[in-house]
Amino acid sequence: MIKVQQNLHTHTTYCDGKNTAEEMVQSAIDKGLTSIGFSGHAYTLHDTSYCMSINGTLFYAGEIDSLKSKYKGIIEIYTGLEQDYFSAPVYINTDYIIGSVHYVLRNDEYIPVDETKEIIMSAVQRLYGGDIYAFLEDYYNQEKDVYNKTKCDIVGHFDLCEKFNADSSLFDSTHPRYVNAWKNALETLVKQGVIFEINTGAMSRGYTNCPYPKADILKEILRLGGKICVSSDSHDVATVNYKLDEMTDFAAECGFREMWVLTDSGFKRTEIN
Repeated sequence: MIKVQQNLHTHTTYCDGKNTAEEMVQSAIDKGLTSIGFSGHAYTLHDTSYCMSINGTLFYAGEIDSLKSKYKGIIEIYTGLEQDYFSAPVYINTDYIIGSVHYVLRNDEYIPVDETKEIIMSAVQRLYGGDIYAFLEDYYNQEKDVYNKTKCDIVGHFDLCEKFNADSSLFDSTHPRYVNAWKNALETLVKQGVIFEINTGAMSRGYTNCPYPKADILKEILRLGGKICVSSDSHDVATVNYKLDEMTDFAAECGFREMWVLTDSGFKRTEIN
């Protein structure tokens, strides 16, 4: 099994991360990574609490460029953005884009998917008449359209709606409406050639004991001929490589024999078994 030496999903103090970009680079070097990508949250007009500002994005891009030069020959550094479904268009040069859905739009209200379980439950009662599966169908309809909206290379945390459902108290993940919703989204996205990340962010923060996406979704991605990479969705130096090697093992257990890594000449496949 290969040792994972790249993480493309990281955040810094430019958005909701806890450490500077250079601190993240130094941590990646210390932890044995040979490349790191920065994926700051792109500017989102309706909620600026977690994302980079417009001017901040320009400073972010400039600093990453400076770090590329400073650490040349030591570690490869890539400039990315995490584009939410509702983010502003990209206006900096990037090496890659992660496309994510953090909100569901219903009746002109943006419902955050990953803030708290209580926010979701309240919104479902007010806006969906208590029908959680209608909310989840809307979520996956946006996921289905995330490449069209963001032109992403990587789909971020595909089943983010599972964040508060480790005990299955929010919804039944085997319910036919739920399964049909994510399968429908997958069919479209796989045809569009995107890469799906195996993301350990919820694991490192103690929300779940499994990554995004769950094993049944990963197996369907494999069946459809989809592509994967691994990431830790890191917001601090401690989690730059969180369980990346374990996720390679997990991917192999799900049947994958290759993953995709970013190089100076684009994304390339790498055998994992």
